[in-house]
Amino acid sequence: MKTINFLALVAALIFAVSGTALANDDKYTQTMQKNIQAVYQAQSIPDIQTAVNTFERIAAAEKTRWEPYYYASFGYIMMATREQDKERKDTYLDQAMTGIKKAGELAPAESEVVALEGFAYMIRLSVDPGSRGARYAPVATQILNKAVAMNSGNPRAYSLLGQMQYGTAEFLGSATTEACATLDKALEKFSTFASTNPLAPRWGQAATEKAKAGCK
Repeated sequence: MKTINFLALVAALIFAVSGTALANDDKYTQTMQKNIQAVYQAQSIPDIQTAVNTFERIAAAEKTRWEPYYYASFGYIMMATREQDKERKDTYLDQAMTGIKKAGELAPAESEVVALEGFAYMIRLSVDPGSRGARYAPVATQILNKAVAMNSGNPRAYSLLGQMQYGTAEFLGSATTEACATLDKALEKFSTFASTNPLAPRWGQAATEKAKAGCK
């Protein structure tokens, strides 16, 4: 009888711990989803900053999760795209790269993190294409090709690579054939993209369609 009671107690403890873990996972997912949508829908830098602050607090508490670092970095990149001052743009991108590095340490095989790094370099280049193109264009292209190689089903990797190829071709006055083919592939990947991760990135299709509209 004592053995039965002991086993019952152990089972109850395991159930209680598992239930707490599931509840914590649910709270984490819900909080993340709320703030992800806030970044996607934000119309101003302060709005994005509010969500980024929350992601950074979550990252400090959830030390094994890559997603808070990813979305904080994504938010900083979005802030950089809206900022007019070049020094502030670079500051936001510096902050993005800090988060990307941490996300990469937690999820080294995650193509989305690598693609986001390439995106950060693209925006860094766009701050001053004339003086930064030679330095950052090859780096961004190399990183985005790496993201494609890591996961050929990642539409954002193709989208960013296609946009990078398009911008480079226009800057050099060359044909955009390769870029447009890559953008076509990105749109194909967007139509079939699926992930078991409820926090998987969903952004990029509208920008891809806009870029593709420039193809002849």
